[in-house]
Amino acid sequence: MVIAGVFEVAIVAAGLAVLSFISGMLGLGVAFAAIPFLGLFMQDLVHEVQPLALLLNGVTALFSAFGFARSRLVEWRRAAFLSVVTTLSAPIGAFIVQFVPQMIVWVIYFAAVLYLAYRLFKPIKSSRGRGENFKLAVIFAVPISVLAGFLGVGPGFLLLPTLILLGFEPKKAAGINAVAVCPPSFSALIPHLSTAHWNPSLAAILVLIGAVSAFIGARVTSLFIPSVKLKQMFAILILIVTIYKIYTLITV
Repeated sequence: MVIAGVFEVAIVAAGLAVLSFISGMLGLGVAFAAIPFLGLFMQDLVHEVQPLALLLNGVTALFSAFGFARSRLVEWRRAAFLSVVTTLSAPIGAFIVQFVPQMIVWVIYFAAVLYLAYRLFKPIKSSRGRGENFKLAVIFAVPISVLAGFLGVGPGFLLLPTLILLGFEPKKAAGINAVAVCPPSFSALIPHLSTAHWNPSLAAILVLIGAVSAFIGARVTSLFIPSVKLKQMFAILILIVTIYKIYTLITV
């Protein structure tokens, strides 16, 4: 692990605070943006970056859910059912990734980033006049969770736009998504535990910062911020970090 000095820890902590705040605003969990960010400081994607990102994803999603719940934006029954589906599916991808070359994982990750950015920038038609297709959301949750476990992120980065496209109001979708993302993040972490390389002090600092930032982000969304602006902000942020990561992979 490259991170050693106090200054480097401060940079990582500050960056994660921003990412956790923004991801908390969308109920996504921070892993999808944290992976390219942590990859700037850690060399081993599967054994360093992914385990830490999954841990942070579960914690930030949990506290984001608390933030949305304060505004009664969480449908607990549907969220709990989705949680079961995603939790059982995510470890499959996390197991498969142990046997896949890291460059292939990065290629799939970057392709997923482009899709996510496209979905976040694309205008969403109003859900009024059409029902919320929860059954279809459950069906889609299985392959979404397998892919998320493979990439070392929570399923929220694809599940959120899926819920919106299936008729859920964006803030309501974010609340459900935050709950559904939390358990599979921890279940996908299980296959990594025996091979993960941890810095316990750094992990503890980042978990604390991530939890607080995600909760504040969810509260800001619930009370003040239009959903369209949030989606575009997050898309821009992850694109910037990911483009820089591609640059570092090419130049190394």
